[in-house]
Amino acid sequence: MTNEQPLAGIKVIEFGQFIAGPGATQILADLGAEVIKIESFNGDNSRRFGVSERSGHRSGMFMAYNRGKKSVALDLRNAEGVAVARELALGADVVVQNSRVGVMESLGLDAASLRAEKPSLIHASISGFGTRGPSRERPGLDIAAQAESGMMSLTGEPGGTPLKTGFAVGDAATATAAANAILAALFRCARHGEGATIETSLLAVAVGLQAQIWAEYGCSGQLPQRAGNAQPLVAPAADLIQVRDGHIVISAYMEDHWQRLCRAIDQPELATDPRFATSNDRVANRPAMVAILTEALGGHGGEEARARLEAFGVVCGVVRNYEQVRASADVEAIGIFQRVHDGKGGEVDVPALPYTFVGTAAVETVADPAPRASFLPELGQHTLEVLEQAGFPAQRRQALLDAKVIATGGR
Repeated sequence: MTNEQPLAGIKVIEFGQFIAGPGATQILADLGAEVIKIESFNGDNSRRFGVSERSGHRSGMFMAYNRGKKSVALDLRNAEGVAVARELALGADVVVQNSRVGVMESLGLDAASLRAEKPSLIHASISGFGTRGPSRERPGLDIAAQAESGMMSLTGEPGGTPLKTGFAVGDAATATAAANAILAALFRCARHGEGATIETSLLAVAVGLQAQIWAEYGCSGQLPQRAGNAQPLVAPAADLIQVRDGHIVISAYMEDHWQRLCRAIDQPELATDPRFATSNDRVANRPAMVAILTEALGGHGGEEARARLEAFGVVCGVVRNYEQVRASADVEAIGIFQRVHDGKGGEVDVPALPYTFVGTAAVETVADPAPRASFLPELGQHTLEVLEQAGFPAQRRQALLDAKVIATGGR
């Protein structure tokens, strides 16, 4: 059957580690691109991340961002290994890398070197802090970007210490940003035959994610403060309310929404209470407002409180743990989870693309009731296959094996 996924026929070479680079190419792979992952003989470091008895000796990070890729194990410390990598890169449509700044230049695998030979190539680089500032050579991980972008300064409880998010939001968002840029470049290449040199960084994306807060800071000139589970400028908005079996969050800061909320808790008089008459008043008297809402809703279960509030058109959500999310009928209906063979005889469900191509029969969508299971590549599993497809004759492939320039089969 012909592969008619959006990126069918597009070849991507990935020099990636951890999340940002592999996450970007995972999006491309899920859209139908052939992604060839170039790894050292030790493999992507994420293969070992969090591996323990508890995890069944599996890496959740590797499973999340390397489904359906092809692994080529290659020694880039060897000149012949670099030559092989260069041939593969020049045979591709897209190259993605998130090595330390300067590494790819030292190997001649940077955008300028490769695109001088193949101008139509799309080359995307992801760094920690960008390539032009004084921190360009610093090692950069998600947590450093969260710290230095201002994100941690406004995350946490009032008067408390700065907090990171509960997951690597900078890494994940950078993967999406890089993939978006690559898709735009592929579109331009299809129209005009032009390649592209793309650069992004964890720091740039982490700053960009806070656009609203930066605009508010520009308007007020006042540093944003940690506000916990609340929006500092409007109320109620994301306010956490304890109920019988956990917590809910409520957003009703527009005046007509606040009036509906007051009716929903059978206290319509609160709508004209001077303490709560406007959103600014409610921000100033937030503790009293939260106390009233908790008293009114605390005896209900989360789902019961949600139904009651939504009957009045009030936006709310039940705070759910992962077990509850996985059991949610709404999550099941959107079909975002995809089975991944773990390489150990089992399967694990991980989120796939968060959108659907509706009414396109040729494109497998995330809403498929029986989604195709993906496989994780063993280290070097596809080395010989990829080189053969790239035109390397059998004699050369064997010579590379003998010289330990390449490795195969899970080494």
